Amino acid sequence: MGSGIAQVFAAAGLEVSVFEPSLAVRVTIRPRIEADLGHSQYDETLADGVVLTDDLEHAVAHADFVIEAAPEKLELKQSIFADLVKLSPPNAILASNTSVIPIHRIAAGLPTLERIIGTHWWNPPGLVPLVEVIQSAGTSPATVATTMDLLVSVGKSPAHVTKDVPGFVANRLQHALWREAIAMVAEGICDAATLDACVKNSFGLRLAVLGPLENADLVGLDLTLDIHRIVIPELDRSDRPSPFLEQHVQAGKLGFKTGVGFRTWLPEEMSELRQRLAAHLLEAQRRIRS
Repeated sequence: MGSGIAQVFAAAGLEVSVFEPSLAVRVTIRPRIEADLGHSQYDETLADGVVLTDDLEHAVAHADFVIEAAPEKLELKQSIFADLVKLSPPNAILASNTSVIPIHRIAAGLPTLERIIGTHWWNPPGLVPLVEVIQSAGTSPATVATTMDLLVSVGKSPAHVTKDVPGFVANRLQHALWREAIAMVAEGICDAATLDACVKNSFGLRLAVLGPLENADLVGLDLTLDIHRIVIPELDRSDRPSPFLEQHVQAGKLGFKTGVGFRTWLPEEMSELRQRLAAHLLEAQRRIRS
């Protein structure tokens, strides 16, 4: 995610520094940025504007805007933000790319809360327009406005999330769908391939132009209410991860990482799916640009 976010700002002609403590990872960043620029039909030499460093102070010393993209571990993010508050310029905006952790938990106990904000990018950052901008209790309106304007200037579609809750907006919706999907497969209603086909060949086709509440208005809220009276009581209500999912993880069935997850994947199948996804997102980006 870090290299992908850096690529977006580099493509906009901005000066970018990337802090990465691991040499093994750091040496892969420039080639990845060049590849992402090429895939998005930008000049690969724009990667020349990205400075790579293993010195956090050097990376943020003159920054106007800082984005943390570390793993989803609360204590790690808290430690990084404590350092950022000390090392960055006092007016720099400090943003977290966390997918689900509330920003107020990351910023707990830190000064200058007014400049701390969430910016949740989606993978791959160069091809997915949405960035959720999460306003925490201490975040100032000026920080929100500056963040939104910056993201628009680099071609993103920022969405202002006004309540700092776990998962924000899009991930709450996505994982509500995943919870029901896993529950149906666990109950034997259908297998994983059938479930995915049902999504991709029905409402999944509409989602890019017809959001769920637009769809409800389109079909009528009276019909929506009649449907909900029948189906809502039947939906999964689990308040914890599915035992079916936990069993898969415990058995080492991790998906693409191991070749087996909810489905079994051959290397060529994984490659083909990744290529189809990239082609789909590139075509969507071309339509947006035109």
